[in-house]
Amino acid sequence: MPKKFKFTSFSLRDLLITIGPLTVLIVVLGYFAYKLVNPFPPKEVTISTGQENSAYASFGRQYATALDKFGIKVTLKPSQGALENLQRLKDDEADIDIAFVQGGSAQQEDAEEYGLVSLGNLFSEPVWLFYREGLDLQRLTQLKGLRVNVGAEGSGIPKLFRDLLKVNGVKEESVRISTLDDKPAVDALLAGRIDAAVFSSAPNSALIQKLLRTSKIDLFDFYQAEAYSRRIPYLSPVTLPRGIVDLGRDQPPRDVHLIALTTTLVAREDLHPALINLFAQAAVNIHGSAGWFRKRGEFPNASYADIPVVPAAIKLYRDGPPLLQRYLPFWVANFFERMWLVLVALLALILPLSRVVPPLYVWKVRSRVYRWYGELRVIEQTVEEAPPESRAEIYAAQFRRLEELDDKVNHISIPLSFADELYRLRSSIGLVRKRVLRLIEEEKAARN
Repeated sequence: MPKKFKFTSFSLRDLLITIGPLTVLIVVLGYFAYKLVNPFPPKEVTISTGQENSAYASFGRQYATALDKFGIKVTLKPSQGALENLQRLKDDEADIDIAFVQGGSAQQEDAEEYGLVSLGNLFSEPVWLFYREGLDLQRLTQLKGLRVNVGAEGSGIPKLFRDLLKVNGVKEESVRISTLDDKPAVDALLAGRIDAAVFSSAPNSALIQKLLRTSKIDLFDFYQAEAYSRRIPYLSPVTLPRGIVDLGRDQPPRDVHLIALTTTLVAREDLHPALINLFAQAAVNIHGSAGWFRKRGEFPNASYADIPVVPAAIKLYRDGPPLLQRYLPFWVANFFERMWLVLVALLALILPLSRVVPPLYVWKVRSRVYRWYGELRVIEQTVEEAPPESRAEIYAAQFRRLEELDDKVNHISIPLSFADELYRLRSSIGLVRKRVLRLIEEEKAARN
């Protein structure tokens, strides 16, 4: 390679040394910002659902399918129902991230004490009171002495049923209450081992569908539904339209008044915001269509809930998915949505620091030349301060140092744009050499 190609107008090594500390600083700040913001959600999440064949179990599978498209594995953990789900959320050792909870099960104090947030109202869960044909129940006071199953304690129905008896002036002990799970309760009702069974579930539950289509089982008409909703605040009146179960067979043959609870998704407040966003988007797709008890777009919503609705869900229900997620893959969009403040802050840091780089680079290159001026100055001072009796030896020693210095400087590699600095140094060395030579000659002449 020709020697001239060894010389360039730019020194990459000096630039790297100059920007190295700044780069390390920016990388370290970026790393800590990344850890603080935590842009990427965990790849696994656990949801507490409900009993087998319940609406909660069905919806849980739908959420699992929806999040699986984004590479999130949803583990479904069956439960007795809403109360057990809420209790699991309160218990750190239960390892539950999100769960279905009915209205009336939780209180705002739970949110404050246990750090819980709601994703809004998802759907209405009617209270279904099925009874054996022939009993002709018109009022809940007629349940006295009957065998009524109200579900397991963890389902939340026992508490609701006690509230219903209370507002009707019926003592709990006057009813022969059992607490079978949903499926055994259906089997017992069909077999005649119990007289009635209370459920709270969305109509897509397989067990509810089975009972609605069984001719020997009747559905209680809460014709005082509006009054119940006024006496028990967490209930709302709904209507099962005539023919909705089977239009061809005209089932039911008339509108049936029901009372309903509203179900929400409740999560721990430390659940990653990206997961909350994904669950909220899935809720829109799963619960947003028209159903037996809802109009299209009525659910999900962020109206009043026992536990405050997280702002991210409110914004999504109002404005739709975030802008970037409409055009970019979820993981990319989520990264920029979570990190944009950090990126802007780093950019604001990089811009002023970048102005420091050019002067530092110039100083670094010139320092390779300037540092030899210090040694040259030491040689001059040594020569000037030499005592008369040892001048000859000192002059000779400093002359050798000048020769060594000149040889070292001659091997300095420096960008061509700074070559004038190098030649100035060599000229200075030459001037000092001439002076030392003159002093050596004068000393020789004086001794002779």
